[in-house]
Amino acid sequence: MATALINAENSTTTDRQAVRIEHVSKSYPGPAGPQVVLDDISLDVAPGEFVTLLGASGCGKSTLLNLVAGLDAPTAGTITAEGRPALMFQEHALFPWLTAGKNIELALRLRGVAKADRTTEAERLLELVRLGGAHGKRVHELSGGMRQRVALARALAQDSRLLLMDEPFAALDAITRDVLHGELTRIWQETGISVLFVTHNVREAVRLAQRVVLLSSRPGRVAREWTVDLAQPRRIEDAAVADLSLEITEHLRGEIRRHGRH
Repeated sequence: MATALINAENSTTTDRQAVRIEHVSKSYPGPAGPQVVLDDISLDVAPGEFVTLLGASGCGKSTLLNLVAGLDAPTAGTITAEGRPALMFQEHALFPWLTAGKNIELALRLRGVAKADRTTEAERLLELVRLGGAHGKRVHELSGGMRQRVALARALAQDSRLLLMDEPFAALDAITRDVLHGELTRIWQETGISVLFVTHNVREAVRLAQRVVLLSSRPGRVAREWTVDLAQPRRIEDAAVADLSLEITEHLRGEIRRHGRH
């Protein structure tokens, strides 16, 4: 029987993890029978760990993230998370009729923060993402990178210990993406939050993560993992980042060839 998201605070598990994914599978009905997207995935993310999920398009990365977020339920297996995760998408999903600050304050209100404290806390979070003074700006006044910073601040406003990120920088230009890589690394180090980050960009995965997890093409299975033993902050053009990216890319190509996906 499938088991949906479990709050770790109610679990008797002694080996606490930010998220524990145990033998999770996901399938959807299809004309020729069930279509298996994820097959028997087991994966832990430790408290404060930064893990990237990497794989070819359609391998089930986003599906797995949605399961961890509680937006969908697995067909089989269990997912145990430390509290309710915060989720950040590729699209900023900000409400255009609200200012940057009011978008964050909405998340604070839903969290139960007192009205008198919301503006101050929203301004603190904007400072954290280096958008101090942007509280009163409308969404249309912000660049793509600034909108993603606000979206990150809104995710952090949920006060979750687990941040799920689904290709949040994919639509940005290379320079803006590079800057936000550095900002995300700084925020992760300052807050100690756990991050599970989905990407199809190998260098992005290596630059950001402590551990890279490669999923096979559909059905998605854990094909291989790498520990990234490189000091932060890293640059995407660093030789060590490039070398490990090359190794992972070869394995990714092998997975794509093995499953006939081009």
